[in-house]
Amino acid sequence: MTKRASAKYKLDRRMGESVWGRPKSPVNKRSYGPGQHGQRRAKKLSDYGTQLQAKQKLKGYYGNITERQFRKYYHEASRRPGDTGENMIGLLESRLDALVYRAKFAPTPFAARQLVSHGHVKVNGRRVTIASFQVKEGASVELSPKARDMALVLEAAKSAERDTPDYVDADHSKMTAKLLRVPKLSDVPYATQMQPHLIVEFYSR
Repeated sequence: MTKRASAKYKLDRRMGESVWGRPKSPVNKRSYGPGQHGQRRAKKLSDYGTQLQAKQKLKGYYGNITERQFRKYYHEASRRPGDTGENMIGLLESRLDALVYRAKFAPTPFAARQLVSHGHVKVNGRRVTIASFQVKEGASVELSPKARDMALVLEAAKSAERDTPDYVDADHSKMTAKLLRVPKLSDVPYATQMQPHLIVEFYSR
């Protein structure tokens, strides 16, 4: 696992906003960046800097995605018909760990990734331990009996911090969920504005 998991809120402070919309985010108290120079006046970003920041924010939002993996999503999205930015969001939201997070089976994308990698998630009755596994429309996801009793899972399901989006059908009594459709950018309940078109510009330079 990368060091991102232990320093995830640095992303919030670097971006100057609560990327996941969590009340415990330190940016709510310290809106300046991390480190000894964090309180310096922010410089105006160049076009490249703006594009890079948009990429880092979206990449960081989904947890421990590597640069190589994220670039693969861009190439796959650009290969498909339609808008590349929208395709990219659809691919990211179809990840198994993202679906577990959206179904409110975990409080954060990091916890969702851990549930998957520890073997607590089945897709269409088959155990899957790959967080980046692409879930197809109509596929059903369920938690293992052990995971259903975990305090972390039960608290996440009851949390009023966020709602389950309409493209995910979640049943918290059975701890099952289904991906009804691949969402577009406007469907995804990001806590802050994501700009995939800037990421497309970044990679197509």
